Amino acid sequence: MVIKKVFLSLCLVSSFLNSDVFEKGKLGVGVTLGTSQSYNNTYTIAGLSANYFVVDNLNVGIAYRGWFGGTPTKNELSLSTNYFIPLSELFRPYAGLFARETFVSDGFRDFESYGARGGLAFINKNTYVSIGYAYEEYSNCPFDECSNSYPELILGLSF
Repeated sequence: MVIKKVFLSLCLVSSFLNSDVFEKGKLGVGVTLGTSQSYNNTYTIAGLSANYFVVDNLNVGIAYRGWFGGTPTKNELSLSTNYFIPLSELFRPYAGLFARETFVSDGFRDFESYGARGGLAFINKNTYVSIGYAYEEYSNCPFDECSNSYPELILGLSF
């Protein structure tokens, strides 16, 4: 898999750099690839994200995710902020907030959501893995249930 080799190469290169992954001025990038179910369809989800540390341990970010392979398709644009509590050089608890606009095709209604996330990030120089949980609330709810919660696993690179 080409994506796996590129990701592992980036991890290796960034591990030789020696600075705090969450320090002011750092830029983080991410790629999303997964599956989910919605509207009685199974979707492939693909996306890109970027975040910037405005001060040490506090980032702001933007992300895009597309849901493909079913009808309707969905495109999501998210804004987020996360704070990493500097308790240790090896791990940091974090908490964050996000807002998302979802654009839905085929005459379905677009909707907004907002939420919070929290977890623990494990650090290795300029790479990290975070394990957490997110809670999302839909503001103009088009569904029977108007909230959702889910686990998150994030592999991060910082430059």
